[in-house]
Amino acid sequence: MALLLRTLSRQGVCLSKPHYHVLYRQAAPMGTTAKEEMNKFWAKNSSLNRPMSPHITIYKWSIPMMMSITHRGTGIGLSGAISAFAMAALILPGNYTHYLDLIHSLSVGPFLIGLAKFGIAFPVSYHTYNGIRHLYWDIGKGFKIPEVYRTGYTVIGLSVITSIALTLM
Repeated sequence: MALLLRTLSRQGVCLSKPHYHVLYRQAAPMGTTAKEEMNKFWAKNSSLNRPMSPHITIYKWSIPMMMSITHRGTGIGLSGAISAFAMAALILPGNYTHYLDLIHSLSVGPFLIGLAKFGIAFPVSYHTYNGIRHLYWDIGKGFKIPEVYRTGYTVIGLSVITSIALTLM
């Protein structure tokens, strides 16, 4: 019975008014289209000289802002790199040692190898240290502006030191 009533109500049939002898369908008047609403919105904002907000051009850049963007970027980059490496490991023929020998056969200099190592180590260390910083924030501590800047500079310093140490290994 509930299924029948639900089906009838979805079809717009009104059974609650016994004086109607025909099926009654609820009809709402047609409103404006989304495009018309969007055009009205932009016309109003243009006439009032409002900036598009939030937009990076209206804000003064700060260390916490850049660190937040970098944290998101490293997270996306690392997840993409791990996914690509996993797919390559599943699809490509051969094993890890085969591709390691292939890289050695390219005879790239130690500077490029060190740069590649640093390019891998920095996003990992930065995202890790900044993630610990976010966990510290999750317990409700470190929100005062001097603490935000101090922990931000600490994360940057530790990330660079750790990346250099991993590169020299």
